[in-house]
This record gives sequence, structure tokens and C-alpha cells, in this order.
Amino acid sequence: MEIKEFIVTNEEKNLRLDVYLQKKLNKLSRSYIKQLIEKKQILINEKLPQKSGILIKSGDKIIVHLLAPEKPNTLPENIDLDIIYQDEDLAVINKQQGLVVHAGAGNFRGTLVNALLYHIKDLSGINGVLRAGIVHRLDKNTSGLLLIAKNDFAHKILASQIENKICERKYLAILDGVVKDDEGIIETQIGRNPKNRKLMSVVDSDKGKKAITLFKVLERFDKHCLIEFSLKTGRTHQIRVHCKEVLHHSITGDLEYGGKKPVNLPKTAHQSLGQYLHAYKISFFHPRTNQQLSFQAPLPDYFLDLLNFLKKQNNR
Repeated sequence: MEIKEFIVTNEEKNLRLDVYLQKKLNKLSRSYIKQLIEKKQILINEKLPQKSGILIKSGDKIIVHLLAPEKPNTLPENIDLDIIYQDEDLAVINKQQGLVVHAGAGNFRGTLVNALLYHIKDLSGINGVLRAGIVHRLDKNTSGLLLIAKNDFAHKILASQIENKICERKYLAILDGVVKDDEGIIETQIGRNPKNRKLMSVVDSDKGKKAITLFKVLERFDKHCLIEFSLKTGRTHQIRVHCKEVLHHSITGDLEYGGKKPVNLPKTAHQSLGQYLHAYKISFFHPRTNQQLSFQAPLPDYFLDLLNFLKKQNNR
């Protein structure tokens, strides 16, 4: 077990405890910091904090007992993985729809992390074994590109690029209905939906985090449209929430956020497990060489089948 000790400066006062520790401890995830608090591994002025969101004060003495990382060799599973690039520092994965990125409550098998531990072995340990290598996430039924860090050095730099909006992430989505504006910028606060804590929603400024999404309509159909989204922030369910609550056109197939299943598809069409949302492009700077890298993932079959169907319908 490693012990870290910090004294809060006047410039650092009034920060949330978890935000402060993220800055001090190599960008550990807030969920991991919360786990440390629950396991009584963090003290402020020799007292146990009640929650991770408390505000710290100038002069506070914070002691953190970092738990020894679990060895990531107990959870490998031979799950198909589309690795489109990898080197000694990182990998780029084209995640299939239906695959959960990492373990959560009651779900410790069959995740992308289980697959990574089988296929790649060497992964960063900053966020613990359950999130080994994970720099950012995609929802279970969102397909597409994910950055994977193979060591802590790469993880810190890649996470910083995402946090500072240097890493470019673009998505394609099919929406129910037709968006009128050709392009635009959506900027809101996103937080937990007060009526359903499993979902997110646009909330007041004091209850959420800033969420910025750029959109551009690529093609319009009779009752749908194809849109490209660019993320400037990475909030949970960000694009899905912005489609429903700001554009007022939910993503097709996104039943949790008001989307509808496509109808009249040919029997031969591949079926979607959820929303028609695909992370098709990612660009970033290599953490060791600083070379700019850019990757694109082709649209999955279920997405292509609906898109081709809508184009044929539109041409009738």
C-alpha cells in the first residue's frame, strides 16, 4: 500500500475532494476515489470524509492510502475483439454493439475489459483492474472507436488530450424525424435524471457538468436524418441526451431516450440491439512520438442496412 499526503494551498481551496485528488493522483477516476472513501482509505485532518464531493479548505491535510492494484490476470475472456491498431503504448478498438466497456454493479463478466485482458495482456492500471486500459467509454449499444492505454505513461497523456479537447471524436447517428438546422453547437449542463437515476438529462447549471456537442446534418430522408456529431466534452449519454432534449429528435432505436425501432426493414436486414450511434472517427497525438494519428471505423452492418433502406425509400 502506498501512502500519499497533501496540504491544500490557498489556490486549491473550495475544490471538490475528488477533483482535487484527480489532479494530484495521476487522474484517477472519481469512481475509484469514491471507492477509497468507502473503504476508509482517505483522511482529511485525521477524519474520514463522508463523500467525495465535499469542498476542501486551505490548510487541509489530506492522507490517501492507495490500495495495491489487483493483478489483471484473473478476468480474461476470449471475446471477439476488433483491434484496428496497436503498439507498445496503446491500442485502438472498434467496439461492437452490445459489449459493455467495463464491469459495473452486478456485471463482472463479458465486458470489453475481460476481452482486453485476454487479447492484449499489458494494460494501464491507473483506474484499477476492473477498468484496466480504459481511457474513455462508449455506451453498451454504441459501437465504434475506443482508445486503450497499455501503460500508465500513455494513459495520463491520452486522458489529458481528451480532457483538454485535443483528442477529436466524431460520431454518426440516424435520428427519428428531420432536423431543420444544417449544423450547430449544443451547450448545456448534463446530470442525473431526477426521475430515473439510470438516465441523464439536461439540468440546471448547479446540478450538472458542461456538455458541448457539435452537429452537422449529412443527409435528410422522409422521416429520418443522418447526422455527424463531434464531442467537445464526454459526459455520460451526452449525444443521446442532446438529441432528445435539445434537437427534439431522438436517435433511432434508442428506446431509453425516446427513440423508435425502425419499421418495415427487409427481413434480411441486420437487427440493431439499440441506438443507431457509431463512433466512426478518432484523432489524437501519440503519447510517445507526438505524431498525430487518425483512425476511422466502417459503419456496422445493422447501421448500413437501415441507411441503405432509407436512401431507397427516399428515391421512390
